Amino acid sequence: MNRRNVIWPLFVAGVTCLAQEHPRSAQELSRLEELTAFQDEDADYESLYENLLQLIAAPVDLNKASAEELGALHLLTQQQIEALIQYRNAYGPLVSIYELQAVRALDLETIRRMQSLVKVNDPQSIIGRSLLERALFERNSYLITRYERTLEHKAGNDHAADTSKIFKGSPGKLYTRFRSAIPGDYSLGFTAEKDAGEQFRWSAKQKQYGFDFLSCHAQIRNKGKIKNLIAGDYQCQFGQGLVLGGPFGLGKGAETVTTARKNNVGLMPYTSVNESGFYRGLAGTFQLHRRISITALYSALRRDGSEQTGDERNVTISSLQVTGFHRNDDELRTRKKVLEKNYAAVISYNRGNLDAGVIFHGIRFSDRVQKKPTPYNQFVFNGKTNVALSMFVNYTHSNFNFFSEIARSQHGGRAVIAGVLTSLHKKFDLAMLFRKFDPHYHSFYANAFAESSQAQNETGIYWGWKYTWSRRYSVCGYMDLFSFPWLGFRRYAPAYGHEWLLKFNYQPSRKTTVFVQAREEKKARNTGAAENLYRVSNGTRRNFWFVLSCSPAEKLTMRTRAQFNTYSLYGSTTKGMVLLQDASYTVGRFQCSVRHAVFDTDDYENRSYVYENDAWMSFSLPAYDGVGLRNYVLLEYKVSKTLSLWLRYARTRYIDRSEIGSGVEMIAGNTRKDVKFQALITF
Repeated sequence: MNRRNVIWPLFVAGVTCLAQEHPRSAQELSRLEELTAFQDEDADYESLYENLLQLIAAPVDLNKASAEELGALHLLTQQQIEALIQYRNAYGPLVSIYELQAVRALDLETIRRMQSLVKVNDPQSIIGRSLLERALFERNSYLITRYERTLEHKAGNDHAADTSKIFKGSPGKLYTRFRSAIPGDYSLGFTAEKDAGEQFRWSAKQKQYGFDFLSCHAQIRNKGKIKNLIAGDYQCQFGQGLVLGGPFGLGKGAETVTTARKNNVGLMPYTSVNESGFYRGLAGTFQLHRRISITALYSALRRDGSEQTGDERNVTISSLQVTGFHRNDDELRTRKKVLEKNYAAVISYNRGNLDAGVIFHGIRFSDRVQKKPTPYNQFVFNGKTNVALSMFVNYTHSNFNFFSEIARSQHGGRAVIAGVLTSLHKKFDLAMLFRKFDPHYHSFYANAFAESSQAQNETGIYWGWKYTWSRRYSVCGYMDLFSFPWLGFRRYAPAYGHEWLLKFNYQPSRKTTVFVQAREEKKARNTGAAENLYRVSNGTRRNFWFVLSCSPAEKLTMRTRAQFNTYSLYGSTTKGMVLLQDASYTVGRFQCSVRHAVFDTDDYENRSYVYENDAWMSFSLPAYDGVGLRNYVLLEYKVSKTLSLWLRYARTRYIDRSEIGSGVEMIAGNTRKDVKFQALITF
């Protein structure tokens, strides 16, 4: 049968089924909430959301994506990935995303969720064209300019009691980003940002040229033996993240099965504005043999750090700063004080269902890192250099995908992760994972599956599962048992804990979805000190969610959400709740999104983080804490095919306080208002 005769009706059906999707911003909101089933204080949400938005901004090319790159989407099971690759091998490159409906293992709902994360490039568009021609004439570039500010004055703006804490710059935040890219081919771009309160200045002595933070990169891919080459700022992800963890470590709270395993996505351009956690220099992946490749990287980057000086020959670093703020004299004293050099190599072997490799990573600081001694940080890293070495093995057999990595750092600490993903039935998926990290294991760029924010001082066993009755019904959940053999922050004793989650999904129609979720986490916490003796008790946090999304009219999307929290510690229980209503309406080129939220929490332990709709490639994740109301309005207008504009206004009013925030962020009064304007040019 002629392939075109099969694809054409699928294309028509795809247009009918997919073209009526919600606007892109609503898709992104839904996708981001799916990948973070709850919000907790331990996660770095700024990095998480930024990297998810990068994935949306640079969709994966379905015709070139490897199994590892498809797995990094955290949408497809191992069966679905293999089915897609087999289809591609049998029939050749896909001609449209709608052709995915011909892959038997893929259902329409999965294809919907993939839509904003993947693309199919027309092979004819790049044949016979040079890299320069593709960069100049293909419609694959965009420029974002954004301005935002809080309308109220903060203490740091002009009336801080300590003059060293007064902000030196304007209260507005400026941001701009340019990127030109074709997935699997090339990427060029830069990012610049000035935070609110920072100065816009030119000073070679202070290493600032206009914006406080500047980042750029140039990348080429798949040029003969050169599989990937990046100059500038970049990140990388190999193995299970014990040594080179990379950005995509969703862990618990995301998809309960697929995110247990990290994927070897390799080298990636860095386009975020987080001023730490990336490399600056040169990196490349080279194909030495059909089955063997080598990746090498070198980085030299100045980081923020607090110095302690005994004399000119004895300078130590007491802490490495990660906030990225340089607004006043106190913060400017830490700016780019530490020179950090990184060098690493990865040798990978790939043969059929086997993917294995060895990772080496070294780091060197310009001065000795010496943390202030406390009861819980006796195993923290101290010194100028650290080396970590690991080996990873991934193997697929039938419906089973085995993955593992074992690592050792310079001071003898070890870390290990081993697990399996499997589809025991076409409707039932399962993940199991074991992890063990020594207290004295050190790796500055690790981002592994863990209960804590670092791969250190932890042992745990995780089970995740998902059962799909039909297109309408599915249920998923996980159980995680963990222990901490040494003391920790706010926990001055070894401890055990557990966490479980249960989520029920119901989709009665294409325009309506409902999910109900319950979660419990029990973890030890200090409860006070008397005569230098701390009492340690298990704190229990419970979260309950109800979310209803529907489209009562073709251009109208509604979302209702109720979230309830409780926190119990040493016989005392506090509570919190959030009720909110979202609505999004589209008329021609104009889209309006609004939210009204009511929140009431007894204390900060019961705060709720709820993702808010925002301008493209931007995000908002405020903590709903205290008693009050929050509203926002987001307006989007597509002036033309190449120009889009956003205007956002958000307002929070508290009824339980007369000032908001503390320190330099303190606002007098009970109301905070924020505005944001963004322009996007595509060309």
